[in-house]
Amino acid sequence: MHDLDLPRYSFLILYVGALIVSVLPSYFKHRNDYNYRSLGASGAVCAVLFAFILLKPWVTIYVLFIPVPAIVYALLFLGYSIYASKRGGSFINHDAHFWGALFGIAFTIILRPQTINIFLNELSHPHFYF
Repeated sequence: MHDLDLPRYSFLILYVGALIVSVLPSYFKHRNDYNYRSLGASGAVCAVLFAFILLKPWVTIYVLFIPVPAIVYALLFLGYSIYASKRGGSFINHDAHFWGALFGIAFTIILRPQTINIFLNELSHPHFYF
């Protein structure tokens, strides 16, 4: 097995696990609010994106056509998710985005602990892909 080879169903487990885990904080936060609605898979998508960012933090992500290193995007995204969740009122489940991202990071590290070394090595050698 190579360093980054993953078990056969790891992507499916990552995605479905994040789909469930990312919505739990919102569920408990709003379980008595019968007007609250949340639907979507954005927390699971965030999990996949942040698992990728662990492996390639300097890859370019285009945000509204603006190139941004993935690690910078990740930090801004997490910060904004926290801010927007506290502010509320947007009809977007920012908690699911935040917890999905953290689940993606944790799942990847648990599945392959050497990911931490890969991430730190990548961070110490900045290079930008355009």
